[in-house]
Amino acid sequence: MAFIDSEDHARKKGSAELLVLAQLEEGPRHGYEIGTEIERRTRGAFSFQIASLYPVLYRLERKGLIVGHWVEKPGQRRRRYYKLTRAGQKVLAEQRRSWSEFVAALQCAGGLENAP
Repeated sequence: MAFIDSEDHARKKGSAELLVLAQLEEGPRHGYEIGTEIERRTRGAFSFQIASLYPVLYRLERKGLIVGHWVEKPGQRRRRYYKLTRAGQKVLAEQRRSWSEFVAALQCAGGLENAP
């Protein structure tokens, strides 16, 4: 059972990273924008509380997959914008391949190929 639990934890962690990296593919975004975009694109199936999103951003930054910089705009508070690095682009492509294979296997094994 521990093997399944650790695998599930790794998959959830990986899905959070994939979702965040994918939001930065089009350009820099700040944390709140990343979270709202994930929720919008998944039609509410995934949402991040700020308390759970920022640890993901910090972890990705420590790994060198994203870089952040502070931006101050008149009339707004200071925000940290994150940008995808080359290493982040590579990891995003690898994660997409891995997830595509995983989803295809689930569809096949679960008889979901023709599900509505």
